[in-house]
Amino acid sequence: MTAIAFCSTPSPLRQHLTTWLAAAFGLALATPTFAESWSGSIGAGATYAPDYLGSDDYETRLLPVLNLSYGDQLSISPRTGIEWHAIREGNWTVSPFIGYTFGRNNKGDISHFEKVSGGATLGLRVSYQEGFWRYSLAGSTPVSGDVEGAKFSGTAALRMPVSERMLMTLSPSITYSNEKWTESLFGVSAQDSARSGVAAYSPDSGHWRLGANASLSYSLTPEWTATGFVGAAYLTGSAADSPIVDELGSNWQALTGVSLSYRF
Repeated sequence: MTAIAFCSTPSPLRQHLTTWLAAAFGLALATPTFAESWSGSIGAGATYAPDYLGSDDYETRLLPVLNLSYGDQLSISPRTGIEWHAIREGNWTVSPFIGYTFGRNNKGDISHFEKVSGGATLGLRVSYQEGFWRYSLAGSTPVSGDVEGAKFSGTAALRMPVSERMLMTLSPSITYSNEKWTESLFGVSAQDSARSGVAAYSPDSGHWRLGANASLSYSLTPEWTATGFVGAAYLTGSAADSPIVDELGSNWQALTGVSLSYRF
């Protein structure tokens, strides 16, 4: 498989890319092939997770649940973004997408640091379905906000029925963020250092993040589903070497939560 490469693009070009991709989605929605109606699930939940990536302090947050599909060409979810399934060939799917990357809030141990705003991303995902398993490779680059650079990820997602009403998922993953992306989230500027007393730090390479998530869903009724989930990730490389992680936080990042959703 050919590797998918992304680089940081100048602001005007980023704006044009965003406009053109948005127009492509609008054109797709207007075509006759999208005569089918929306389907999916909506709901809410709560998650207990680090207050920023690399932190060892945890907080509880409300969690929106949104998984929508329009025909077999468009899907929307917080996890994968807005995907246009432009190519479907056998078990293969190629999907350009608009996503979102979180920044870094200046709270807790890094309250004296400058805030890093999150923003929209543009990317491409290639997926392959084989039985209960779905394998995917994705690459993306930010088009707004303070995060720069590129990120690439590989995921193997298992969705397997346990009983008539219960479904189990398991998703091991590996993610590489390049040097610019790592600098955006784990760098310590001279100004941050002066305000906080933490040593200045500039990553000299990218970092890998290894992770796994699991969930168990139970159908209360044909429409309502309750889900419990857990996950863990491990930061390596220049992210792990940053004082934000090495001195103030932790390589290990965990999360747990519950949700209730309505399927239509």
